[in-house]
Amino acid sequence: MSTLYSNFKFLRFQDHLKAYQNRQVLAPVHIRIKPTNHCNHDCWYCAYKVSNLQLGEDMVEADAISEEKMAEIVEDCIAMGVKAVTFSGGGEPLLYKTLPQTVSRLAQGGVRVATLTNGSNLKGKMAEAFAQYGTWVRISVDGWDDASYNRARGIKGDAFSQLIRNMKDFSQMASQCVLGVSFIVTPENVSHLVEACTTFKEAGANHVKLSGVVVANEGHENNRYHARIQQQVAAEIAKASQLNDDHFSLINHYHELEERFDKAYTTCPFLQFLTVIGADCSVYSCQDKAYTQSGLLGSCRDRSFKAFWFSEENRKRLFSLDPSQACHHHCVSHNKNLAIEEFIRMDPDHGQFV
Repeated sequence: MSTLYSNFKFLRFQDHLKAYQNRQVLAPVHIRIKPTNHCNHDCWYCAYKVSNLQLGEDMVEADAISEEKMAEIVEDCIAMGVKAVTFSGGGEPLLYKTLPQTVSRLAQGGVRVATLTNGSNLKGKMAEAFAQYGTWVRISVDGWDDASYNRARGIKGDAFSQLIRNMKDFSQMASQCVLGVSFIVTPENVSHLVEACTTFKEAGANHVKLSGVVVANEGHENNRYHARIQQQVAAEIAKASQLNDDHFSLINHYHELEERFDKAYTTCPFLQFLTVIGADCSVYSCQDKAYTQSGLLGSCRDRSFKAFWFSEENRKRLFSLDPSQACHHHCVSHNKNLAIEEFIRMDPDHGQFV
C-alpha cells in the first residue's frame, strides 16, 4: 500500500523551497477551505467550540462563504495553479449545499479535492461528487456504537449506525477515492479501539489514523492527560495492527504531544505550501491558527483571493510570522517544518556524499 502520510511531500516542490529562501511568494500548493462554520454535531473536544483552546477564538458559527465568493475562489485556485483543495471545518463542510458543484468545477480545472468530515452527509449527490472526483475522504470518529457516539457528540438516535451505512455505500461507489477514518483516542474509547477499527474496516475504510485528543493549549498538559492511558493505547494498537492487509492499514499518529508545541525556528516554511480560507473569507496561516488574530494573514472578502495572496501585505505577513513566539500550541506541520529547515541548511558541497 502506498504511503499517504509523509513529512517529505515538500520535496516535490523545489520552486516553493527556493521562493521561501528568496522571500518570495508562489501560489500555495494546497488550500484548506472552510465553507461553513455550522455543524450538526457538538463534540466535547472540538477545538473550535471549547473555551479553553485557542483555536477558533474568533469564529462566528453563522459564517459561510457565499456561493458567488466560492465560485470566485475556485476560479482563482484554477488560474493560480493550486494543486489541491481540502474542505474542512469550522463547521461540517458537507452541509454546504453547493459543494458538489464546487468539487466538480475544481476537478475539471485540474485541482485535486478532498474533505474532512463527520460523515453524516456523505450520501446522495454529496457522496457521488466525492466518489467521482475526490482523491480522499477522511471521517472523524470517536465512538464505537450509537450510545458512545452520541455521548461524545451531543446528538441522538442511531447516528453511528447511519455513518457506517454511509461508509459502506460510499466505499462501494468510490473506486478511486481513498476512504479514511481519523479516530480520536480518548480515555473513554481506548478499550474499544480494536472493535472500532474492525467496524471501520468492514465498512470499507482503507485506513484508520489514530490521534490523541487535544485537551489543552500546552503540551505538558496534554501529555499529563494521556499518561494514564498510554500503555493501554500501545497494547490496543498492537492488537489492532493485526487488521493490516493489502487493502487496509492502521496509521499510528498517537504520540507525545509536547514536541509539537514549542518551536525553535523563527519563520514558518510551510506557509509556502498550505494556507486556509475561512468561512469568514479571511485567510489564515494554517489550520492550527484558523479564526485567531495571531493566525490572520488578511481578508479576501472585498478582493479576490488571488489579489490578496500575491499582495505585498501578504508577503510581509507570511515572512514576519515567528513560530517561536506566536505558535506555542499544537502544530500539525511542525515535523514538516523541521524537515524543510534541515533540507535548506544542508551544505551543497557535502550533499553529494549520500
